[in-house]
Amino acid sequence: MRETVTSTHCPYCALQCGMNLTPADGGRTVEVSERADFPVNRGALCGKGRTAPAVLSSAVRLTSPLVRSAAGTLEPASWEEALDRVAEGIGGARADHGADAVGVFGGGGLTNEKAYALGKFARVVLGTSQIDYNGRFCMSSAAAAGGRAFGLDRGLPFPLEDIPRTGCVILVGSNPAETMPPALRYFTELKENGGTLIVVDPRRTRTAEQADLHLAPRPGTDLALALGLLHLAVAEGRTDEAYIRERTLGWEDTRAAAMAHWPEYVERVTGVSVPQLREAVRLFCEPESAMVLTARGPEQQAKGTDTVSAWINLALATGRPGRPLSGYGCLTGQGNGQGGREHGQKADQLPGYRKLTDPAARAHVAEVWGVDPDSLPGPGRSAYELLDALGSDVRALLLMGSNPVVSAPRAAHVEERIRSLDFLAVCDVVLSETAGLADVVLPVTQWAEETGTTTSLEGRVLLRRRAISPPPGVRSDLEVLHELAARLGGEGSPEKRFPTDPEEVFEELRRASAGGPADYSGITYRRLAEENGVFWPCPAPGKPSDETVHPGTPRLFLDRFATEDGRARFVPVSHRAVAEEPDEEYPVLLTTGRVVAQYQSGAQTRRVDELNAAAPGPFVELHPRLAQRIGAVEGGPVAVVSRRGRAVAPARITTSIRPDTVFMPFHWAGEGRANTLTNPALDPTSRMPEFKACAVRLEAVRP
Repeated sequence: MRETVTSTHCPYCALQCGMNLTPADGGRTVEVSERADFPVNRGALCGKGRTAPAVLSSAVRLTSPLVRSAAGTLEPASWEEALDRVAEGIGGARADHGADAVGVFGGGGLTNEKAYALGKFARVVLGTSQIDYNGRFCMSSAAAAGGRAFGLDRGLPFPLEDIPRTGCVILVGSNPAETMPPALRYFTELKENGGTLIVVDPRRTRTAEQADLHLAPRPGTDLALALGLLHLAVAEGRTDEAYIRERTLGWEDTRAAAMAHWPEYVERVTGVSVPQLREAVRLFCEPESAMVLTARGPEQQAKGTDTVSAWINLALATGRPGRPLSGYGCLTGQGNGQGGREHGQKADQLPGYRKLTDPAARAHVAEVWGVDPDSLPGPGRSAYELLDALGSDVRALLLMGSNPVVSAPRAAHVEERIRSLDFLAVCDVVLSETAGLADVVLPVTQWAEETGTTTSLEGRVLLRRRAISPPPGVRSDLEVLHELAARLGGEGSPEKRFPTDPEEVFEELRRASAGGPADYSGITYRRLAEENGVFWPCPAPGKPSDETVHPGTPRLFLDRFATEDGRARFVPVSHRAVAEEPDEEYPVLLTTGRVVAQYQSGAQTRRVDELNAAAPGPFVELHPRLAQRIGAVEGGPVAVVSRRGRAVAPARITTSIRPDTVFMPFHWAGEGRANTLTNPALDPTSRMPEFKACAVRLEAVRP
């Protein structure tokens, strides 16, 4: 029999690189090969994508439900027993303490179908407002800033293919050489075409080494830096006054706020010299086209929304957004971080990126769901606030596709709150650190074993295809929700509202999103297969008789912005300090991030031998002067201590980091868990925690 090759997409980051899968080992796993027809990666894959089949192995993944025994250990159980235990635990908390005593926590790796069904399940079956997802920790600040500036948030409002053709890119707080390596070629091609790359990062990363200009601000001062650049753009007459008049509102107040941030003041705050500031403005403003791209660096701050707004203001003042090969964009991190929030996992949103507080939005979605709009709960807690409420207001939790014991800020506290729950059920592929604390663990299918859609950082909706069957004993998340709806939903066969076929779920999602900001109603599985993905918004034909097919929207805002009057909004902002400045007791700033061979909390990648060989464990990156001051040596253990806890990891001494800053990757649990240290101070708008800056002290650990 001839082997079948399945064209699909990588399970990891938001590039959603194309790949081909061929069944191997009797259909128990797959082999990955190049798929050159997908335009984003053009066949290129990073080590994570190449080794993704390793997690399909029964030796590393879950293949049976686990139920906690009377002795306190997790033991194999039948699906019926496990699902009954989940229904009993969740139903008991709801009966004893009310609907909001049950929480739901999702993940940015879930397909659109699963994210949609999970949000619907929380609101229709459980009746709880307490739902959010780990994507809150990803690009929520950029989403909030983009929404208030442009009236719509989509990670990139243009395709990646536009990047090499622009004149200049300011890349703020992003290291694609390690976080999404196949994307680095776009910036390499930008330079080959005569464009310039400016990288803003407190570390001289692999990406910063490629830059024409590297600005290394003190962590948490990106807001001041953007304001200083805008000040200089105004002072040097580089703003586009005609564009400002014709396409924006709010410039006067924004200009006044920026002019209060003199270059010399910005130099003192950020550590970036005035000549560097002037050079950055020149490089950005002289070309006809230019882009600002942000990522987690400026976004994962307690002032992340205002920080992104400051960079958007710079782009607007120089006439970039809504013009060809120009604008502002955000490099989304998680595989379906974009789609995951568009369709109902987020505490304040309904499918189609509709607001939960909008009566018209509630009425539309309620009609699709067949329920009374008044029965839908209101907005709930954001991700960290939900985790912080566990064991007190929230007594039972259903968690899908997330590992907050490693990934959440103030992680030791979050672990304590999870342990205090009356009941925890986890759906996952592997026994993560969080799943290890559960009362019931349900083994679910993963990327190569299921069909479903994701939405990439470009806003391109993609079809991931099933290539092999899952092992016996493994079910899909859609099957789990179907079975739990039957047990928890009361009368009227509620499980029928939760189909297990992903295409059937997507068809309902299309109806629910119709007319919303993220309109998928004109997208079908057939189109996704034939067209290599479709960019949203993509509305359906206006009438049943209308055969015109909407082509999708690769480039937003070319004619107007998504505001009522079509104009973009400037938002005046001013610099403010990080939530926790260094002092005598904690004199150094910690910032966190990723390494190329691991992904997010590492729950899956830490089970791959090749990736562990490349990145075997955590480390503390520090400058030689700081190392000398505390007596640290290369490879020797260093303790990093914050007001929230202590982490220990080997020293990595390098001049590529500022002397007042240390860096730790956040992929590991145990004593090297970086998020033991991080600060849960929240942005007032996006509710993003301040992962990127907290005060610490360092101690060389003696034998």
